[in-house]
Amino acid sequence: MRSTRTLFRRAVRAAAAGAAALVLAACAGESGDSRDDGTRARPAPSSASEAPAGEHNASDVAFAQGMIPHHEQAVEMAKLAPGRAASDEVGELARQIEKAQAPEIETLGGWLEAWGEERMPGGMDHGAHAGHGMSGMMDAGQMERLEAASGTAFDTAFLELMIEHHEGAVTMARTQQKQGEYAPARKMAAAIVTSQGEEIARMKDLLGR
Repeated sequence: MRSTRTLFRRAVRAAAAGAAALVLAACAGESGDSRDDGTRARPAPSSASEAPAGEHNASDVAFAQGMIPHHEQAVEMAKLAPGRAASDEVGELARQIEKAQAPEIETLGGWLEAWGEERMPGGMDHGAHAGHGMSGMMDAGQMERLEAASGTAFDTAFLELMIEHHEGAVTMARTQQKQGEYAPARKMAAAIVTSQGEEIARMKDLLGR
């Protein structure tokens, strides 16, 4: 009789252990596959929008490389306004453009450095960037005419050229939204589309007065 009870207890313990093993296996299946080292394998992202923020692609690099000289030129144009602009509104707009875009240049440069990528060669030589697909860039002659203008002539030239320049930046930013993978760069692109779109509308209104 005693041996029978002993066998019965052993059978109960074995059944309980098996049930526990099944529960643990089910939990592991729900939380993802296990690696050999005991850590969980993270599922691969299914789209660029779900990719980890640290991942980037060629479009992200092109966006940063192109937007740096594009922003640099906008800042250079904005710095011409003090002492030349006749309208306080044009002067204020120029200050806002410089304030917004100068920090973005530093951010873009930081991304390229982190990725081990170089900035686009040519520096502030605007003619050197003509073949890089940067829409809205001014050539050297246009920059010289803007620098030589003053008063209402400067205001008109500044607004006309900056509208074209902003439209180019918006085009580049929309391309980044569609093709980029790096989340912070996509976020900056969205901000450029919104903020510079609003500034384009504002500049067109000032030209129409």
